[in-house]
Amino acid sequence: MVQNRRFARVKPGGRISSSGKIAIDAKSPLIDCHIIDYGAGGVCLQVNPGVVLPRRFELIHGAIKKKCRVAWTNGRRIGVAFQ
Repeated sequence: MVQNRRFARVKPGGRISSSGKIAIDAKSPLIDCHIIDYGAGGVCLQVNPGVVLPRRFELIHGAIKKKCRVAWTNGRRIGVAFQ
C-alpha cells in the first residue's frame, strides 16, 4: 500500500517506549495508549476499546508533551497531527 505522507514514520524500538498517556484536561484521569508509529508531524495511537477522545488533547510520551488533534480514526487506531 502506498501512503502519501509529508513526514516519514518510524516504529518505537530499542530504548524508546511504545507506551504513552493522553491528557484531556487537568481534572480527567490520564488515558493509556500504545504508540504504533510516529514522525515529525504526528503519531498513530492505539487505545483500549470503548475509549472516546475529543478532537484535541495532549499526548505525553516520556518527558515530552505534544498538543495533538485527531486526523483520522479506524477502530481502536487513531491518527493524530501535532500542533
